[in-house]
Amino acid sequence: MKVHEIMSTDVRTCGPQSTLADAAMIMWDNDCGIVPVVNTAQQVVGMITDRDICMAVATQNRLASAIKVGEVNSGHVQACRPDVDVRDALDVMRREQLRRLPVTDEAGRLVGILSLSDIARHSKKGESKKQKHVPHKDVMRTLKALSKPGKPHDEDLEDIADEAAEAAETAEVAEAAVSDL
Repeated sequence: MKVHEIMSTDVRTCGPQSTLADAAMIMWDNDCGIVPVVNTAQQVVGMITDRDICMAVATQNRLASAIKVGEVNSGHVQACRPDVDVRDALDVMRREQLRRLPVTDEAGRLVGILSLSDIARHSKKGESKKQKHVPHKDVMRTLKALSKPGKPHDEDLEDIADEAAEAAETAEVAEAAVSDL
């Protein structure tokens, strides 16, 4: 089974200059938690998640309408092509701990999105001699891999440390101001 046979093609997108509020409205209106970020040529340049939005608003002390998607979206995008076997896409999802993969053409333009739910809906019990379907056990193995807590990347640890230092400074300033009253 190929990705193009089961992927979703009605995918809402936003651009790097969109605000987090715009991206959140797209998610709200379409009942989804992730939106591909595309440039003017419709090439995928990132992905923005509901978690990205929450963390940016919480840690930057700015309104969602004042933060651009390009400031916070993940720049590294793992994608697949429409003609790839679904089992290969599932392997990428398992390895990279992703629930969704953007599907792009040869030029990197978005043509759809493949979700673990899409794959699960088209999986079947048992093995297939012709391997035309994805066995339930492969979907479950991927879901299990996605459920494992991931280790933050080194740059994420640096960002977390910087944010913690800024928060500590802000707390010290606030405490000093209160004690002066």
